[in-house]
This record gives sequence, structure tokens and C-alpha cells, in this order.
Amino acid sequence: MSTDYYGILGVAKDASAEEIKKAYRKLARELHPDVNPDPAHQERFKAVTAAYEVLSDPEKRQMYDMGDDPLSGGGFGGFNAGGFGFGDIMDAFFGGASANRGPRNRARRGQDALIRMQIDLPAAVFGATKDITVETAERCGSCSGAGTAPGSESVTCAMCKGRGEIQQVQRSFLGQVMTARPCPQCQGFGTTIPHPCHECSGAGRVRTRRTLTIQVPPGVDTGTRIQLQGEGEVGPNGGQAGDLFVEVVVAPHPVFVREGDDLHCTITVPMTSASLGTTIPLQTLDGEELIDVRPGTQPGEVLMLRGRGAARLRSGSRGDLHVHLGVEVPTRLSDAEADLLRQFAELRGEQAPRVGNAGDHGGGIFSRLKDAFSSK
Repeated sequence: MSTDYYGILGVAKDASAEEIKKAYRKLARELHPDVNPDPAHQERFKAVTAAYEVLSDPEKRQMYDMGDDPLSGGGFGGFNAGGFGFGDIMDAFFGGASANRGPRNRARRGQDALIRMQIDLPAAVFGATKDITVETAERCGSCSGAGTAPGSESVTCAMCKGRGEIQQVQRSFLGQVMTARPCPQCQGFGTTIPHPCHECSGAGRVRTRRTLTIQVPPGVDTGTRIQLQGEGEVGPNGGQAGDLFVEVVVAPHPVFVREGDDLHCTITVPMTSASLGTTIPLQTLDGEELIDVRPGTQPGEVLMLRGRGAARLRSGSRGDLHVHLGVEVPTRLSDAEADLLRQFAELRGEQAPRVGNAGDHGGGIFSRLKDAFSSK
């Protein structure tokens, strides 16, 4: 192995991918033909580029560390080991040209972005208009996405003459094969930017924070994603923007619990109100509703308010509100209260517990309470 690629880049053999990339960028800035037109520097720039091509590719680097130079054409480990593929071999025999070849477009579509937005339960049920702040890449205002400094423009690459690729002859098991690979000087774009924009460093986009107003539809729930087309990351060099996805997170409500399209809440009434009946005002998401607790209401009974639940997404209908009733039994009684309850039990004939089978649910609430206490 005659070429020391690690030495050319000035990195150790156990250098990380980031260290190799950083070393290459530093040398490329110093030796680039646009900066140093001297032939000696151009030759060194080619050597640095070749070293980076090998060491930045995990497969080529492994081959090189095992004693084989991927760029020498002396060895191969399949169709891609020496930098050529089946399409390159067919081109060599039949003189064809791959449809994917030629200079690449610098403008590329930006990535999609995802943010999370917390809303309260009423907003999830009825919908709402919300302002959100996002930090994404936007087109550079200084160069309008071109990446060039004001008053300058990109120039045709001197190495590939604008083709975006360079050709070379390699040896394979089929003989000599002419292959083409992206130009290392222009990265396959066919042009270089000698004077990049100072605002975006040639990327054509900058990071910025902006505020968007979005419409939350009725019926959303935690995990629902709202898609905003074209509001994501702007692509490099003026490329099309990706989409922005807003994932909804519904905050817990102090009263209501949501299960699908239905809402649930619990009202606890005193033992006397459960026995005598009462009317309780309940503040629902639609306003105040009067809940009629009938006399003799038992713990665990459920009252249903139809159409007072959550909205169904992309539908005008709504679920129901389930009101679960609980009965509060006093744990401490004064002497006077205890005497009154004893008198009440005598009037009801409930001085002693009534024994029945498991399916017998007769008797009053005090009888059941006595049964419960006597069983302990």
C-alpha cells in the first residue's frame, strides 16, 4: 500500500468520521484551485480529495485498512468495491450513459419538521385558532437562496468542465472498465461558488424563528398530527420547503376524562341527598347543566348526557357525557346524629341486618351498610 491517506489528511488511523471530515475541509479551503491556482497545490488538492474519498466511505476505509487501495483498481469485492457498479460496466461495453448522470441540481427539497403543541380539552373538543413559534430554515434574504455573495455568481467547475462527474479507467474481472463518479471538486454540481454568501455561508438558507397561526379542527386528540404544507425546512439553495407536522398533546382536565369521543366525570353526593334525591348544577364544556339525582340513587349509577362529549374528528357529531354518581357515607357521627340514625333504623325496621343470597339486592341503604359492618 503505497499511498498514506491518513498522512495526507494529517489524521490518526483511529480518527473518527467527524475528525476526517474536519481535516478535509480545512485542507480543501487552503488548496482549492480557486484559492491557490499553483499546479503543485492542485496536485495536492487532488491527493487530499482522493484520501477523503477513501476514508469517508466505511467500506473503502475498511478495504484500505486491510491493505488494499480502493482507488488503485488492484482489488475488488463485488460490483461496488472499486467504485463502479453494473451500470458503469454496461456503459463501458455499450457506450451508454446513465440517465442519472450529469450535474446535480443544487436546489433540493427541504426536510419535514415536527413540533408538539399542547392545548386544553375545550380546544380539542370545539377546535381553536392557535399561534405557534417554530424555528426552521428559511431562504437566505441576502442571496435569495443562490448561495453566492451579492454581485457574484457560480462558475463552471474547472475539474469536470461542468459535467458534474469525472471518468477514470479501472481494472476489473471483466478487464478495463471506464467508470464515472461525482466530481470531488464541485461535489457533482458542475459549478463552484468562489465567493459564498456571508449570511448563509453558501447554503442558500438560514435558521430563523417565526410565528404561524394554525386552525385546530374539532375532535383532535393526543397524537393527532396537523400537516402544514410548505411550512417545514426550506431546501438548500432555494429548494422547495418541506412540510410542518404539528402533533397535538391535550392537557389533562381537572373534571373530565376523555375516552374516545365520550367524556366522563364523577359527582359525589351526601348519603342523605342520595336517599331523598336532589338537583345538582354541573358546569359542562357547553355550559351549566342540572343533574337530577333521583331518590334512592345507589353508588356507581351513571347518568348520560347525550351530545355533550367530544366532537368526532371530521364529523359534525359528538359523543356523550357520562356522569358517575358516588355516595358519601359519613365516617364520624356526633351523638345526636347517631341517635337520629338509630331512630330512622327503627322506623325502617333495620335494627338487625337482613341475610339474603348474593342476588338479593333488596332493602335500604342503611340495611346494606349494617350488612357491611357486621361482616367485618
